[in-house]
Amino acid sequence: MDTIAIPALNRPVDATVEIPGSKSLTNRALLVAALAQGDSVLENALFSEDSEYFAKCVEQLGIPITLNPHLAQIQVAGRGGDIPAKQADLFVGLAGTAARFISALVALGNGEYRLDGVPRMRERPMGDLLTVLEAGGATINFEGNSGFMPYTVYSRQFAGGNFRLKANQTSQQLSALLMIAPYAQQDTNIEVEGTLVSQSYVKMTCRLMADFGVEVIQIGDNQFQIKAGQRYQARHYTVEPDASNASYFFAAAAVTGGRVRVKHLTKQSCQGDILWLNVLEQMGCQIKDSDDYTEVTGPKQLQGIDIDMNDISDLVQTLGAIAPFASSPITIRNVEHIRYKETDRIKAVVTELRRLGVKVEEFPDRLKIEPGPITPAAIETYHDHRMAMAFAVTGLKVPGIVIKDPGCTAKTFPDYFTRFFQMLEQ
Repeated sequence: MDTIAIPALNRPVDATVEIPGSKSLTNRALLVAALAQGDSVLENALFSEDSEYFAKCVEQLGIPITLNPHLAQIQVAGRGGDIPAKQADLFVGLAGTAARFISALVALGNGEYRLDGVPRMRERPMGDLLTVLEAGGATINFEGNSGFMPYTVYSRQFAGGNFRLKANQTSQQLSALLMIAPYAQQDTNIEVEGTLVSQSYVKMTCRLMADFGVEVIQIGDNQFQIKAGQRYQARHYTVEPDASNASYFFAAAAVTGGRVRVKHLTKQSCQGDILWLNVLEQMGCQIKDSDDYTEVTGPKQLQGIDIDMNDISDLVQTLGAIAPFASSPITIRNVEHIRYKETDRIKAVVTELRRLGVKVEEFPDRLKIEPGPITPAAIETYHDHRMAMAFAVTGLKVPGIVIKDPGCTAKTFPDYFTRFFQMLEQ
């Protein structure tokens, strides 16, 4: 479908939903399972464009993978750090995690590996990671602009050693290095220059590595040490539901004054975006947490908030989409790095809110949204799954909201609209 109309509700949402597995955890688990010795099984794994691009790349590197979408299960026959393929032409679509993680993975090999993606992926920053990989022994040949796809990695195993890494645009480059470091030829020490964005994702990486048997020593906020010779242990691993994708369902409860329970996701999640619950609490929502679910109940009206979202920046669009319904302005700070995501996310949110008649101020690293009436409109999504999912929630309060290119949610949540409408029918 080219567009999808969102039905406005004249009542509060009251629903219990299930969310597919986390994209971030699925892709991290795929990489470490590929490096482990022996067979791992990933349960509740995400099946989406991003994870399937990732799995295909791993398979092209000679590491067998069996996908079972009906059981949400992925089996990985890990090769103990060996990269069997000596040559591969790898396509990552628009998957930033796949781009960075696969670039690091092939640095452990002995061969020639070309990586490319869709046109927007060619605009996303890769250079800081590749500089470290070159310092660790790889040679990179860029076909276009230096630091950007497409490029070929000529690898001779990753040497390890002492590195400085800029991580002010994405934390994925640091996560990629951390995950391959146990298989380097010597200990790896990484010092992050400046401010590390999205620190919660780095914590998630370290926790997942520990789940597979590898320790990362962190000194302060910006220094990481990984001993060479550590090895991931093959295992059965259950992927948590995706906290980022759960945010839209929780937001539906928030704006309608209703109740939404997400099964199998708790405040003890290792995903940083579970902190969305704290944001909603500050805005007046009630949170109920148990061992096997989290439930959000919305207030009569949301309260405004001034918040630093650097650590939960994937949720900027979710907050932006519900901000017009608050009782006072909402200011979102310290998120300049989201301009380098699937689209320039600050500009996209500002543009679409203005299309809806909302007053918004745009700054290089933040935005301020004034509450007010909304004029119905068709929302542009810019090939960005989070624009489509977030602004669908806006449509629950305002008749006439239409989402363009709803199929873009296939990137991380292929059946999002099916589950979204099922929530409304309960």
